[in-house]
Order: sequence, then structure tokens, then C-alpha cells
Amino acid sequence: MESAYEECLCYELKKAGLFFERQKQISVVYKEIMIEQSYRIDLLVEDKVVIELKTVDEFNPVHEAQILTYMKFADKKIGLLINFNVTMLKLGIKRFIR
Repeated sequence: MESAYEECLCYELKKAGLFFERQKQISVVYKEIMIEQSYRIDLLVEDKVVIELKTVDEFNPVHEAQILTYMKFADKKIGLLINFNVTMLKLGIKRFIR
């Protein structure tokens, strides 16, 4: 289901004139090695905002750790964790700032 929500969100972002990348792959440097395509961000908007999409009953610490990890390795300061499995979308949005 997340892929359908991703498609709809991309439609709205495009309609709003925002630049975004879907399934943005990021690499990790560990000591002297580069681990290519280690992580995949659902959406990166305007090269600033990491968006991770979920359809879960509720967020748990693993989801928060996931977006914080993506933000760290992508070197981004702002992230949105969005859960579409809620009665009102505003109840399913959590913002993160590093």
C-alpha cells in the first residue's frame, strides 16, 4: 500500500512544482570502504526533506530510528515520517530535525 500512497504524494508534489527524487539511494562510508546503495529514502524533496512513508497502526521506535539514520547518512536536517493508516492525515505526520 505504501507504493500507492507514494505515487499519490508524488503527483501532489509535482502539481505543486516541487522537485523530488523517489527511492533515492544513499551510500555509507565505513572506515575506508564505501558501501554503495546501503539505504533507500522513499522521497527526497527539494534536496532538503527526507520523507519516509508508512502504513502502520502506530509509529514505533524502529520507524523513528530509520528516518534518523536516513537523515544522518544523507546529511539532511529535516525529515517527515508519514503514516497513512490514520483517520486524519495530520495525526500521522511526525517531523524530525537534526
